[in-house]
Amino acid sequence: MQLNLGTKIRELRRRDGRTQEALAEALGVTSQAVSRWESGGSYPDVEILPSIANYFGVSIDELFGHTNNHERKIDEIIATVASYNIKARSDDEWVDECLTILREGLAEYPQNEKLLIALADTLLEAGWRRHKEWLCYDSEGYIQHNYDVHKKNGYWAESIKICENLAGTAKDNVIITKAISILVLLYRNLGETAKAISYAERMPELKNCKEIMLASASDGKEAARYIGDFLLKTARNFAEQLVYGLMANNHNYESDMPIKKIKGAIELFCLVCDDGNFGEYNGDLIRLYLYLSRVQWERGYHDEAFASLDKALYHARALEKLLDGEEHYFTAPLVSFVRCKLGDYRNIAKELPDDWPFWCSPNYDNVEKEIKADPRWKDWVAKTQL
Repeated sequence: MQLNLGTKIRELRRRDGRTQEALAEALGVTSQAVSRWESGGSYPDVEILPSIANYFGVSIDELFGHTNNHERKIDEIIATVASYNIKARSDDEWVDECLTILREGLAEYPQNEKLLIALADTLLEAGWRRHKEWLCYDSEGYIQHNYDVHKKNGYWAESIKICENLAGTAKDNVIITKAISILVLLYRNLGETAKAISYAERMPELKNCKEIMLASASDGKEAARYIGDFLLKTARNFAEQLVYGLMANNHNYESDMPIKKIKGAIELFCLVCDDGNFGEYNGDLIRLYLYLSRVQWERGYHDEAFASLDKALYHARALEKLLDGEEHYFTAPLVSFVRCKLGDYRNIAKELPDDWPFWCSPNYDNVEKEIKADPRWKDWVAKTQL
């Protein structure tokens, strides 16, 4: 086992393209000491093992060659955090526990990239839940983030620090991409747009994205599956960007234009899933209908607003039926080979009143007071709790 330790140090050093001198300098020992470790002539002191493991981003067990359970344990840690369904919840009760789970995992597996990106992503969400995203509109009606408030968000500051490191040193391209996506968002929120843009420029153009490349790389039913997956994801991203485009300027809400645009985004999902089986994308339709109700009420279409709330509830019920841990197929012609497998989170309908209107910009305080004063709101809330 002792001999394997020296061999493992050499393997890790060569894996990372590091010299014996670089390792020695980082650890505060001589290069001759490192050479003796690798040849089996001597062994590191026990006290220095954590520093060696941290330098290479592995656990101490992995230094000794005990790798059989390494990945399994890491996947179990990440799965435990994922089981909280953070992004689907409206509360922040999960924050401390999930962060503790990930930090304890990193104490056992220092610098593990999968755990680090999971921590950064959780910190991103935690910062939003506990400090919110503070927005306002400038004199021309364009949306602006409150940079001074955001700079005090400790969760986001830690997330940026982790992602900066991963974006420069991670070996997994998926993790690098995720880190960059977080950095773009948070640097924008902090007003450091030059940094945000510089990271965004590192990403591939839309025509070279993974989904299109997969469709181009395949034939037959496999190509049909990848194309279907691209169409569904495109509908999701298009709808989200359309809403953000509406919110970008407060003057967009001075006419019925937002109503027409949101309905158009909903129709895009209907165009792809023309048999009414929306699978996991019922979740996107929930959010669109919730926001549509808010805009409809503000423009004076009160009956239509409650019809949209009922639509959101319909899609919540449809989504809940799929949350059984089983694999489901889409059935519309363009997406019939696409599969989805969801978890077992079942309180979607009950949380609709708390999630409304989902997107909060522009200010909706008056709308909230008015719509919730309507007797139909209480009736709708009662239906969501059944």
